[in-house]
Amino acid sequence: MRLTLLSRAYCHLCDDMRVALAPLATRHDIDVVEVDVDAHPALEARYGDLVPVLFVGDPHEGVELSRYVLDPARIEAAIATRQSR
Repeated sequence: MRLTLLSRAYCHLCDDMRVALAPLATRHDIDVVEVDVDAHPALEARYGDLVPVLFVGDPHEGVELSRYVLDPARIEAAIATRQSR
């Protein structure tokens, strides 16, 4: 399973989500790809100040799991859904 975290360098909420996500990712052997929205004009135009945003898969086609603050229950549910397939 791969999660994508949209973030930016000067964002304390992004730092908080990154820290909160790390133990879940380690426990469930999840790959987390972090993408700086400021380096991708289309993502910056779409999400602007709405970061951090966490997706299952790609931000263009994936499912949004959390915005601003990590939602561990939603992540656990997404993991359970993926594992039951």
